[in-house]
Amino acid sequence: MSEFVKVARRQDVSEGTLREVKYNEESVCLANIGGKYYAIGNICTHEGGPLAEGALQDFEVECPWHNARFDMRTGEVLSPPAEKPVPAYEVMVKEDDILIRKI
Repeated sequence: MSEFVKVARRQDVSEGTLREVKYNEESVCLANIGGKYYAIGNICTHEGGPLAEGALQDFEVECPWHNARFDMRTGEVLSPPAEKPVPAYEVMVKEDDILIRKI
């Protein structure tokens, strides 16, 4: 199993916001939803839009390019035009640090 990697500090991701972070060389969309952190791949599987620049509503992130929607908990597609899920990451908070690893 992969190692946890520090990607941000808690104060870097306000509640209800998205932020792009790097996990090794991968672009990851990190969200703070109700004080809990979730992470999925940042690159939309439809045409590569940056999910961290999209809209967050409840547990759904909407791609800013063509409005595909993904579940922040699982990476699953909730609305086309995307057909393939994005990767999901396990999140751990250690003191003020946010760490993730690929599931």
